[in-house]
Amino acid sequence: MGRSIFSLTGKVAIVTGASRGLGQAIAVALAEAGADLFITARSEASLVETRAKVVDRGRKCHVGAQDVRDLTSIATTVARCREVFGRIDILVNNAGFENVSPSVDVDEALWDAIVDTNLKGAFFWSQAVARALSEQGEGGSIVNLCSLTSYVGIPTAVPYTSSKSGLLGMTRALASEWATAGIRVNAIAPGYFRTAMTDDFYQDANWQDRMISKIPQRRFGKDDDIGGAVVFLCSEASAYVTGHCIPVDGGFLASI
Repeated sequence: MGRSIFSLTGKVAIVTGASRGLGQAIAVALAEAGADLFITARSEASLVETRAKVVDRGRKCHVGAQDVRDLTSIATTVARCREVFGRIDILVNNAGFENVSPSVDVDEALWDAIVDTNLKGAFFWSQAVARALSEQGEGGSIVNLCSLTSYVGIPTAVPYTSSKSGLLGMTRALASEWATAGIRVNAIAPGYFRTAMTDDFYQDANWQDRMISKIPQRRFGKDDDIGGAVVFLCSEASAYVTGHCIPVDGGFLASI
């Protein structure tokens, strides 16, 4: 039997913000598809569980403490990944930060924390990995974590919405610019998933009922729902796909 076009065997993937939630689920899905992983978060200690899950799938996994707002450490981490694995094939820009506040109360520090994490960090991570991919000369795949807010305006989430709308635009622009180098840049837009970052919303039963009523599949996303789209965008199965964003939202955007 020939190799599956969805196989990532022999590939090396970097996943940022991989300590928990969707980042952890994405790292595990890539490992199950055959990739070796270099995972990052602000604390190495927070990556112990994710690393164990990757190793349990029979894949190699190295970890690194890295704040995506620290541009110097991005270059250092990329160099470290190439040192331990000899190459990079995939980057998933998953690290993110969200805060809900009335727009009149947003100060510069909050704006910078959100936009620098979600947009600036993703750009400079993409830039660093694209340089490595260009040197290798074999192309590769970059996947950004957009959001429903890349498409719709959410009151009291203006910095987050701005960052994720910008990330969608960045995805399209980089895809156009880097296509001739064989570097594909795509995104996914997760819908309503209960994670550590969003858990406060889910404490409100009335909010849950309102949201469920807007999702055609009538359920929130589970961690297992996210990996398939990422594996597709990182594999040969999507070799002719670049500059696109796949909503993983149970039909939410299709119904509004």
